[in-house]
Amino acid sequence: MKLVTFNPLKTIGIPNVTYIKPENIFKEIEKIKEADYILFPEYWQVNSLVYGLKKKIFPNISTYQLGHNKIETTRALWATFPKNVPYTQIIGKDNANIEIIEEEFEYPLVAKEIKNSMGRGVFLVNNRSELKRYIENNEILYIQERLPIDRDLRIVYVGNKVIGAYWRIASEGEFHNNIAKGASYDYNNIPLEAIELVERVAATLDVNHAGFDIAVVSNNYYLLEYNVMFGNQGLRNVGIEVEKYIHEYLLENHDFNPNTPFTRAS
Repeated sequence: MKLVTFNPLKTIGIPNVTYIKPENIFKEIEKIKEADYILFPEYWQVNSLVYGLKKKIFPNISTYQLGHNKIETTRALWATFPKNVPYTQIIGKDNANIEIIEEEFEYPLVAKEIKNSMGRGVFLVNNRSELKRYIENNEILYIQERLPIDRDLRIVYVGNKVIGAYWRIASEGEFHNNIAKGASYDYNNIPLEAIELVERVAATLDVNHAGFDIAVVSNNYYLLEYNVMFGNQGLRNVGIEVEKYIHEYLLENHDFNPNTPFTRAS
């Protein structure tokens, strides 16, 4: 099996991988055509690879397209798992009405940039002046209720199964639960219901590589988002090698193209 990767850090340890710099995609087009799988392309490359060259990619096309920004993820979840989404409004900047937002959400509320990760672009908004500042800096508003939590679950799904999970606990007095923002790990008491929810969501949306963030409130489970390019340190701490599971999945699915958008009726 010939593999090409555009992200060598995500594929360390996987055999028979050729690294190509993303900017050299067209210079190295023959190597790409010969590959059985293209691993971790950048988002701007995906359409050319899948729809132009008909290549199999990992993560697959649905993982990329639904995970590209929070709006796409949320709308897909509204359609499939609406009870597991915190109360959220997606509003065009030109249609924003501060009074209505305040009435619906009250302060504090959560406001997010639609394309960001690692806790960047997620704001705890405490008053009108902070809300105005957020509106001024974003063309599309993503407003969400603040859940009463000081931690969330990161559940990692690779291929066709959950391979690891842990709590991310915010530092005392901090809003963000992201490790990049100073949160800590806890690997104990992972609720089975949360893992089963992630398995159902991933199977329904055809997602095959993601770190899902789950909030637990009064025995209810809320999907905050999923990250396609999640960090691996939390799994490495307990000896879980993500690359091993990726390679196993590629071998199992070598003759199957998960990116084909249509199938024959007969």
